[in-house]
Amino acid sequence: MKELQYDAVVIGGGAAGMAAALELEAEGFTCAIIEREDCLGGILMQCIHNGFGLHEFKEELTGPEFAERFINRVLKSKISVYLNTTVKDLDSVQGTSALICISPDGVMRIQTRALLLAMGCRERNRGNIRIPGSRPAGVYTAGLAQRLVNIEGYIPGKEVVVIGSGDIGLIMARRMSWVGCKVKAVVEIMPYPAGLTRNIVQCLRDFDIPLYLSSQTTAIYGNDRVQGIEVTPIENGILASAKSFRIDCDTVLLSVGLVPENELSRAAGLEINPVTNGPFVDSFLMTSADGVFACGNVLHVHDLVDWVCEESRRAGRYAARWLRGEHPALQIRTKAGSNVRYVNPSRVAPDCENIIYMRSMIVKNDAVVELRLGDRVIRSKKERHVQPSEMISFKIGPKDFEGVSMEQTRFDDSGGGPFLEFSIS
Repeated sequence: MKELQYDAVVIGGGAAGMAAALELEAEGFTCAIIEREDCLGGILMQCIHNGFGLHEFKEELTGPEFAERFINRVLKSKISVYLNTTVKDLDSVQGTSALICISPDGVMRIQTRALLLAMGCRERNRGNIRIPGSRPAGVYTAGLAQRLVNIEGYIPGKEVVVIGSGDIGLIMARRMSWVGCKVKAVVEIMPYPAGLTRNIVQCLRDFDIPLYLSSQTTAIYGNDRVQGIEVTPIENGILASAKSFRIDCDTVLLSVGLVPENELSRAAGLEINPVTNGPFVDSFLMTSADGVFACGNVLHVHDLVDWVCEESRRAGRYAARWLRGEHPALQIRTKAGSNVRYVNPSRVAPDCENIIYMRSMIVKNDAVVELRLGDRVIRSKKERHVQPSEMISFKIGPKDFEGVSMEQTRFDDSGGGPFLEFSIS
């Protein structure tokens, strides 16, 4: 077995992994990226539409163009890159991690003092949402259809219905229209779209594709191949079966949400947040295992790759500080309050600058995001518009905790102590 050792190892060679690795290398530490595909770039390589990089590079790029900017930097650096390599086992003990990897050159054992998880996310499939009906061919996740069209050069069908209004589904509705397919509808169970507003406009309205909100797909018809679906409106929280209707089609694309790719995290025994399905992390994005960090979509699903890169750079800097023996002595737990689905990270350090990400559970204009510590309002922030599909960021630092007794904020592992509670009104 080949034995290797690095100061830090990043699992995942997408935008998150590359951004974190570049930061570690800039801090002077040896670093390796482990990627199971045959090239760096991750899911960006099949996202040939534009709209990437407006925040990161101040210009509009396609997914491959965005990835190329980072790939070129990685290839010019001293970062070791292992492609076609899969991590089969992970053991983390007392701040040191050991990885068993399968590569084209055989089995490798890599030891590292800092491990960064950047494996991204995966799509929910039909089994996750349990749509009744037969099991014909022609049912795909939107991401798989995207790969078939953009990478493999195959068109999966001619008459398409998209179930779920996630961003990948919206983008594929437009893509399928471009390649000559008839997209008959997008069906969304919620009363509001799951994707970004700009994708609703550019991918549906610009192509006159109907969007059925508060509608559930209650059956898929077909024997060898999909022949249609049944759609049932939801009224007052109840299926209005008398109003069910059929849409004939030969292809169904599922865009019903993304889930962090955390099989490896679970196998390693990391504490997992049941709301995000990603690891719990503290203010340094460190998981429940010392020296193991998480960033990007493996931590929680982001809206934009720009925010993935921002968070992952911080993870790289935090890992570098950990390697130097630095870590906040005092941290305060965060809590999702009214109208907030989740808050990440799960702890903040009052003597450091912190960036908090959260998701709203409501759709509202002129909303107020409020941060409380006990009965005290630490900070509030006005938002012109909030909705579940768009992540909210919140910066807090030492100035926000001026006048707060640090002795009153201490907590122990048994759960004692106060919370920083975020709410939306």
